[in-house]
Amino acid sequence: MAPDRLSSTFAALADPTRRAILARLASGEKSVNDLAEPFEMSLPAVSKHLKVLETAGLISRGRDAQWRPCRLEAAPLKDISNWVERYRKFWEESFDRLDAYLREIQAKEKKPRGGSRKKK
Repeated sequence: MAPDRLSSTFAALADPTRRAILARLASGEKSVNDLAEPFEMSLPAVSKHLKVLETAGLISRGRDAQWRPCRLEAAPLKDISNWVERYRKFWEESFDRLDAYLREIQAKEKKPRGGSRKKK
């Protein structure tokens, strides 16, 4: 059974090296050598990371003569953003309810309590 797109994207993003590669691609197309530059790993190891990103649809690789540029494909990141957005709304609504409840408690604490004590 093939994993769904969201699972593939999360799996690809689980590795910090792959997230760093995506961050570098956010500024534009780069070659494999350019992408490998800041990492202390072999080109085949970087290529394996790129294959995971490509399989998840997060990057595409082209061919321009001898140059093989990699480019960011943002659509899967938008899918994650949409998925996370539902949970952000849930937490915001939960915090809003908590805030309203705390204001209600504070208002009750400020009101003078019943009782008819006479001051002397």
